[in-house]
Amino acid sequence: MSNIQNLKIEQSDLKKSSFKDLSLVKNMIFWVDTISHEKSNKNAIFTRPFNDKKAIPQQLTGDNFYIKSNFHGYGGKSYQCLEVHDQIYLIWIDQISQALWLQVFGVKDVIPKNNNDYLLCDAKPKQLTESLGINFDTTFVINKNNLLYGLCEINNKDYLFSLNLQKTKQKICKIKEFDNFAGNLSSNKQCSLFSWIEWTSDCMPWEKNDLFFASINNEGEIQKITKFSNKIINKEKNVSFFQPYWISENFLVCSEDSTGWWNLCFLDVSDLKKIVLKKRIVKSFAEYGTPQWISGISLFGGTINNFFCVAKKGNFWALEHYQDFSFVQELKLTFSQISDLDVFDQKIVIRGNSFESFDYLLECNFEDETHLQLSKNVFFESLNEYSKPESFWFKGFNNQPTHSFIYKPLFKKFIKSPLIVKAHSGPTACFDGSLNSEVQYWTSRGFTVAEVNYGGSSGLGREYRERLNYKWGILDHYDCKALVLDLIKLNIVDSTKVAILGNSAGGFTAINALCEGELFKAAVCKYPVIDLNEMHHKTHRFEKGYLNSLLGSYSKFSNEYELRSPINKINQLKKPILIFHGKKDLVVSYKTTLTIKEKILNNNKNSEVIFFENEGHGFKNKDTKNQVLFKTKEFLEKTLNI
Repeated sequence: MSNIQNLKIEQSDLKKSSFKDLSLVKNMIFWVDTISHEKSNKNAIFTRPFNDKKAIPQQLTGDNFYIKSNFHGYGGKSYQCLEVHDQIYLIWIDQISQALWLQVFGVKDVIPKNNNDYLLCDAKPKQLTESLGINFDTTFVINKNNLLYGLCEINNKDYLFSLNLQKTKQKICKIKEFDNFAGNLSSNKQCSLFSWIEWTSDCMPWEKNDLFFASINNEGEIQKITKFSNKIINKEKNVSFFQPYWISENFLVCSEDSTGWWNLCFLDVSDLKKIVLKKRIVKSFAEYGTPQWISGISLFGGTINNFFCVAKKGNFWALEHYQDFSFVQELKLTFSQISDLDVFDQKIVIRGNSFESFDYLLECNFEDETHLQLSKNVFFESLNEYSKPESFWFKGFNNQPTHSFIYKPLFKKFIKSPLIVKAHSGPTACFDGSLNSEVQYWTSRGFTVAEVNYGGSSGLGREYRERLNYKWGILDHYDCKALVLDLIKLNIVDSTKVAILGNSAGGFTAINALCEGELFKAAVCKYPVIDLNEMHHKTHRFEKGYLNSLLGSYSKFSNEYELRSPINKINQLKKPILIFHGKKDLVVSYKTTLTIKEKILNNNKNSEVIFFENEGHGFKNKDTKNQVLFKTKEFLEKTLNI
């Protein structure tokens, strides 16, 4: 039986552990994984020894928690694991109790081989805060007096706060109220210097943010708040700083995109009155950062003696090693996408995907040269039969070079294959060519699949990302159309059998594409953005200013919000469309889709709108995903006459 016959719809079926929210402390790795509990999906934090893939994971948190962050709406890393006085402090956000929790563990001198009791704990977990209903970030800092510092969001305001780790069920102590958004809190080891980033509500953090520093006195009071300014980097430019990280008591590294690419920047913070740019690593076509949709993204770690980072270079990632600000070596990774990276001493853990593997955990130790086998390790658990992505450049909007991935049919079923065009969400996101079971599902049935990195996509530099400024709803579907025309000219696909698929912002692109001309014959959308006026007035706080760059300020360009909204083009939508939407969607209300349902069904007898009672913005339930895929298959077979 071939691998394609065995191919599962749900990628998580192919992996034993998700290794979500990966951390590395001492000789132990930590992650969050789902547990089965009374027919409801809850989760827990697990651990096992570093580089021991056969070790049985130890569950550290009980079955009565739902560990999740809602910081700034999209959340991010849901716990923090810190070494404090040779112990491991595990702090997590629980959505059931609406509180922060702490458990302290000791590490055994000898790792047991016959059981999974790797960490010692004599006390029960401690509920640190009252049930406050606060959105916490997990970039926590702990000082020598057992005070925890962190960032939180209360009633649409961000705060720097502190807690006493000796107390339980306490109120937070607010130290500073921020003007707008704040993120990425970090400190040096002595906890005497803090850093964080701030950005305003009229932009997104990858468009422009500011880097701040401050000192903390022995009483825990914040002092000498300083905004970093440098004539080379951000004096006269809109710059985005990414992951400020302390590599010693006085030196900090981050990445910033003043060159048009997120490049490394080392700062000397010995004197807050005179922060010195120690060194810049300037490289074009290399991204040491990524759009900060969620908190806790990590692409580098270590110390001044051994600093490690990953950078996206074209379609692949590279791991770089620095010592005392000097480049030591680069190791090419076969990852196409990286989710997590953490470093402890010279041990490194990386979670990501490749063109040939689903979620893979890479563990390497630069002390014993296991990194020399790096390039070989990442191909374990690959599928033998699959359609590989081919990087394909074409002329998009204004004849600009535009990127896509093409997946050819796994076998020839048609004289010319039907084409599925995929428009990614975001729209500040990208396709990276990672192995995707849904794409393989279609190519195994004779389809060609095209993933379009239309202008505005990330991973290709700031200039490419800013192509979409003021042109969302114009450029994105133009690029999708331009790609299809190129593929038709190359005699690769059947021009009478072209469909477009998109989720969220990708659904917005798909519907607009379907309304323009006769090229696309059908569309399938999940929770699509269809009303830009509603998005402006009702979207959640984090994305409130997103449309300013994509369309222009509402006060000046409200007419464009009307013209580009699919909800105002429904009368033009005569071709078949299939829409899926969850009734618990807090980003794009299903009620907007409900208002156009009747018109859509009347316009074309093959159109359909399906709602799911317990799904939100991004479907989680396996049964829902299966239903969506098989319903899509039936719809495309009917509407494309396959």
